[in-house]
Amino acid sequence: MSWLKTFSLLIILSALLVGIGAALFGPGGAIVFFVMAAVMNLVSYWFSGNIALRMAHAKEVTEKEEPRLHFMVSEVARLANMPMPRVFLIDNDSPNAFATGRSPKKAVVAVTTGIRRLLNEEELRGVIAHEVAHIKNRDMLIMTMVAIMAGAISMMAWMAQFGLIFGGMRGRGGGGNVVGLVTMLLLIILVPLAAAVIRFAISRTREFAADDTGARIISNPLPLANALEKLEQGVRMKAMPATKANEAMAHMYIVNPLGAQRQHASEVDGKFVGMFSTHPKIEDRVRKLREMVMY
Repeated sequence: MSWLKTFSLLIILSALLVGIGAALFGPGGAIVFFVMAAVMNLVSYWFSGNIALRMAHAKEVTEKEEPRLHFMVSEVARLANMPMPRVFLIDNDSPNAFATGRSPKKAVVAVTTGIRRLLNEEELRGVIAHEVAHIKNRDMLIMTMVAIMAGAISMMAWMAQFGLIFGGMRGRGGGGNVVGLVTMLLLIILVPLAAAVIRFAISRTREFAADDTGARIISNPLPLANALEKLEQGVRMKAMPATKANEAMAHMYIVNPLGAQRQHASEVDGKFVGMFSTHPKIEDRVRKLREMVMY
C-alpha cells in the first residue's frame, strides 16, 4: 500500500513538472529544467551521505571499539539478507539515528550517543531495523528522484518570476493582460507549493514503510513502537543543534532532529504544518506498529 501511494504521488509530481514546463516554457521547457535539476540532485545524491556524516560529526567505529553495536547492526543486516553496513557513532546528547548510502553495499548506519543512553538494547535494535529498512527499500534513491522533480519545478517558477519582472514572458500565455498575468502568478506560486507538499508526503510515506519493513525484519513491531515514544520525548527535550543538522538533512533521521521546534509549530498550526513535515506524527507511527501485533 505504501509503494502504491508513493508511486501515485510520483505520478502527480511528474504531471506537475510536465504541466508547468509546457505552460511556462513550451514543450521543451520541462525537459530542459528536468535535466538541470537531475544533474544538481544526482551530485547531491552521490555526496549527501558524506555531507550528513560530516555535519553530524559522525565517527566510524570498529567492532573492537563498539562490539555490542556492531553485533546488533550485523544481526539486523543478516535478518534483512543485506550486507553489513558501516557503523558510525555521533557524539550528541540528542537521541537519534539515520542511515545513508547509494546502495546496500555502500550503506551506513549512524546512531547518537544520546539514543544509546535513552533506549534499551531491544528498542535500539528496533531503531536499527528501521534504518536498515530504509536501505533495503532504496529510500535514498526514491527521495533523490523526488528532489529532482521538485527542484526542476522550483527552478521553472524562479525563471518565470524572473521573466515576469523583466517583461521577458509578456508574449507567452497572455502575459500582457490581467487574466494571463494572474494565471501566471498562480502557476508560479501554487505549483511549487503543491510540489513541496507532495515531496513531504512521499517522505512521510517512506517513514511508514520503513517502520513496517523494520518491524518485519526483526519479527516484532513493539520495540520500535516503544523506541519512537521515547524518542519523541527525548528529541523534544534535547533537539540537535542546527550546526549538526538542518532542514535539508532532517528527513534522513528516524525522528526530526529539530523536533522541539517542530513540535511547538505543530501545536500552533495543526494540520497545515503537518503537510510540510518530513515525518508522520509519532502517535500515528506507534499506532500502526501496535496494530501489526493484532494480525
